[in-house]
Parts: sequence; structure tokens; C-alpha cells
Amino acid sequence: MQIRTHLFHETSHSPSLIDLVGAEEARSIEDFCFIANPYYPTPEMMQELVDRFPTLIKSYPSSNPNLAAGRLGQVLRVDPDNLIVGNGASELITTMCDVIDSVAVPVPTFGEYLEKIPPERLSIYPLSADDGYSLNLDDYLDWVAEKRAHAALVINPGNPTGQVFGTSEMESFLKGAQHLDLVIVDESFIDFAGQVVPSLLPVADRYSNLIIVRSMSKHCGVPGLRLGYCYTNNRYLLNRLRRSLPTWNINTVAEFFLEMLVNTQAEYHDSRRKVMRDVQSLYEQLRRLDGFTVYPTGANFVLVRIDADYSARNLQMTLLSDYRLYVRDCTNKVGMDDHHIRIATQGLEADRRLITALTEISANPQRVTQLSSTG
Repeated sequence: MQIRTHLFHETSHSPSLIDLVGAEEARSIEDFCFIANPYYPTPEMMQELVDRFPTLIKSYPSSNPNLAAGRLGQVLRVDPDNLIVGNGASELITTMCDVIDSVAVPVPTFGEYLEKIPPERLSIYPLSADDGYSLNLDDYLDWVAEKRAHAALVINPGNPTGQVFGTSEMESFLKGAQHLDLVIVDESFIDFAGQVVPSLLPVADRYSNLIIVRSMSKHCGVPGLRLGYCYTNNRYLLNRLRRSLPTWNINTVAEFFLEMLVNTQAEYHDSRRKVMRDVQSLYEQLRRLDGFTVYPTGANFVLVRIDADYSARNLQMTLLSDYRLYVRDCTNKVGMDDHHIRIATQGLEADRRLITALTEISANPQRVTQLSSTG
């Protein structure tokens, strides 16, 4: 198998498997970089999308963004006037970062924020490896005030750490941050944080400087549709964001998927519970392995530190070439060392394959260095 390793140096994200090894090889590789929901959309929904595809691809999407916002608002039970639907959360992050004067960002974090905020407007708050890269909200708020930043980012649950804050902790932070122009709370993984989702959406209208960002790729399992949204009652920010977006910023397939959400909420929440079951099982199995430190998680992925004498890149290449398993090497995460991998659950059966591979490597760590020297 030929692996185009140069692609790792050309992006702050993980190269797609198709780009990395080609479409044919990718079919037989389990992708644990892929943070999504393996149980949703349901097979019935997928078939309906296939059946509708010839019509959808020949149709223009709506030029009225209120229609998509209305459908999503019905699902989320929020005011659709405060919703903006985007071509993935990355489109909204890019647009939002253009209107921020200065923003504090804890690292390591989702690289899109670091890339889209101009360096002169970015204040980086480094998290300590000794504390497991955990974020203390009170300390962070004090630091933000000291740096005189105008805005602050919190990703909840954290990416790549999986650290999660409850709604009471987040509301306490918001009350202490009322002097800021903007608080960005990225909740892209929040639906996997508990049976009752600890989202700020139900209380968001109380905080005029709050904007919630979510990627639907993660919890709905549809990264190819490029769907995300933000929610805020800040009219000034809403209007600026809306003026910045193109008229047809989401496609017809994505619009139809939003329609499907309305009538498949029971199926969605069933899938969400299955993912939480799977990630807990994955976490417990990883904890039993020698040579690794496993971080607690409130997301659908697990962060793992390699305690043995080999790097995350070497382990990643070993798993890919020898076991046909692809995990996220977190070395290119700003603020993180070269001994961390992130594993997104792909269902019980796939997760067991990964555990088997890591068990073999744990018992014989020399095979990592042997393979890395030939790969």
C-alpha cells in the first residue's frame, strides 16, 4: 500500500483516506480519524437520499435562508430567527473570525480557529500537559481579563481532549464574561456528553454576547453534506454574518436532509445513545492496555497518550500499514507534543479490531519502530 505521507505536512487536519491511499485502498481501511455518528443517518434515510438524488442534483437550492433555519429551529426547539445555517461549521467560523477584534483561544484545540483568526488578533492560552491539557474556566477567565481580549473561545466538549463542562459551569463562566464583546462556545460534540444533552441552547437567549457553533458532521454523521450552524440573539452579529454569506451557501441535498431531521428525531436520539455506549466501551478497553494513558471523555472520541518510546506518527503509520486502521496523530495540534493520538469510535465491531491491534503492539512495541523504519 502506497501512503502519500507528504500530505500530512500540507494540512493542519488529517488527510482524507482517499487522498492518502487512494479510493480503492480506502474501502478496506477503518477510519478512526472520522469523528461522526456511525448509526445515523439510518439505512432508510440513506435510501431516501439516493432515491431523491437525481431530482435534488438538478435543482437549485433555496435562496431564502429562513426556510432552512425554520426546519432546524423546529428540531432544536429554538428561535429560528437566531439561527444561521452554514456550509459546515468551518464556513461560519471563517466568517465569524473576520468580525472579531481580539480573541483568546485555549490550545490544543480545533485548528480551524487558529488558522482563521489573524495572528495579531489571537491570544493563545496554553494548557498544561501535566494537567492533561484540562481547561480551568475560572483561571482562563482571569487570563482573558489580564490580556484584555475582547472575545473568548470555549470548545465543549474539548477537541482533542474530550473534556466536558456541565451547563451550570458554563453559565457561571458566561456570567463572569459578560464584559466581553463575544463568547464563542463550540458545541460540535455536545450531543454525546450525556443522556440529557448539556447544551447552552435552551439558555442562550439570556446572554447577548454568546454565540454557539455546531458542526452537524459530527453528531449527524454527514460530513460530506457540509452542514453546520450558529445560534445567537446578538442582532448586530447575526446581521454581519448573514451579509457575509453567499445566497446559496448550502446545497439541495443538505436542505433535504434538514427536512428529514424533523421526522427522524427518535432514530437520531437512539443513534446518539448507541454512540455513547460505544465510546464508553472503547474508553474502558483502552484503559486496560499497558503503555498508554487514556483521557476521560465526554465526546465520541478518546484522546490517548503514548507512554512507550515511539511517536504518535510511528504508531499511526504502523496501524495503517500493518492493520489497515487509521487514527489521528495529534502532533500537529498547536500546544500538544508528539505522543498523542485521538480515536473516534466507529462502532463496537470496528473498535474491537483497533483494541486487538493496540494489544498486540502493547505486548511487542518493537514492531512500531521496525515498521516505521521501513515505511
